[in-house]
Amino acid sequence: MEIKSLKAGVVGAGVFGGFHASKYAAHDRTELVGVFDPDVNKARALADKHGAKPFDTLEHLLAEVDVVTVASPAVHHFAAAAAALAFGKHVLVEKPVASSVEEARELINLASSHGCVLQVGHQERFVFHAMGLLEVPEVPTRIVARRMGPPSDRNLDVSVTLDLMVHDLDLVIALAGAPIKSVVGKVDEGRFGSPDIAEAVITFDNGCVAELISSRIHHERDRKMQVAYENGSLNIDFIAKTFENTTSYALNANFAETETAKDSLGANVNAFIASVLEGAPVAVPGIAGLRALDAARAIDGEREYGS
Repeated sequence: MEIKSLKAGVVGAGVFGGFHASKYAAHDRTELVGVFDPDVNKARALADKHGAKPFDTLEHLLAEVDVVTVASPAVHHFAAAAAALAFGKHVLVEKPVASSVEEARELINLASSHGCVLQVGHQERFVFHAMGLLEVPEVPTRIVARRMGPPSDRNLDVSVTLDLMVHDLDLVIALAGAPIKSVVGKVDEGRFGSPDIAEAVITFDNGCVAELISSRIHHERDRKMQVAYENGSLNIDFIAKTFENTTSYALNANFAETETAKDSLGANVNAFIASVLEGAPVAVPGIAGLRALDAARAIDGEREYGS
């Protein structure tokens, strides 16, 4: 029998948990059933906002939902996502997909064995789709990306590579469209035992080279990317949501006015729901999250890429 609507839950009542809860509450094909967070007061506040229920354990939440967003701190992504998949629930997990490559692989295997959708919250891909950039039939020769931000109290449990750079890692891997040949990275010691500044050079099997730098102790937000092709280049400003295009490709200069670019997180949730209800291709599958995570951990010096 065709399922026409879904009961949804959210794990994590922080900023991103709030975003996801509001999307489920407003969607005409989902009912926000409840929220779980170890901080009961936060869970109750978010649940009450949307007329949902706060749950005292993750297991109790999973028993009453069809799908779940995991938006807890990154170090807890694996435990919550693995529990949900083991329950046979479809999972949208915020980036990074997990803390380690081994955990990410286990999540992919769990999703496959239980026939569940596993989607990762790399929503900036939807901005690229709005531009038409992922449909360009040419491999870039060089990509240069900067993703900088001022100091914040958020996400200090992970390195800047898993906090900020992971966005650009996913994007350059998608643009290159080829396996990674090598990863060379450099990071600082960081303020609290995790790197705050990271630089990387990634070389792909097809010759594309990506140079990335990220900082979360910069004096201002600065998020730009240059994508060079044989016949021109594209200079993207993610904050202004504009680009300069000297290539021959007719990209969408008005991409910022499309719904997917205005609300990329909402577009990610919509795609997740479509994958579950309609069998649509998973927009950002677990393997994409694994590839970005693998590169990030190599940049951090935690492992060799692909090992």
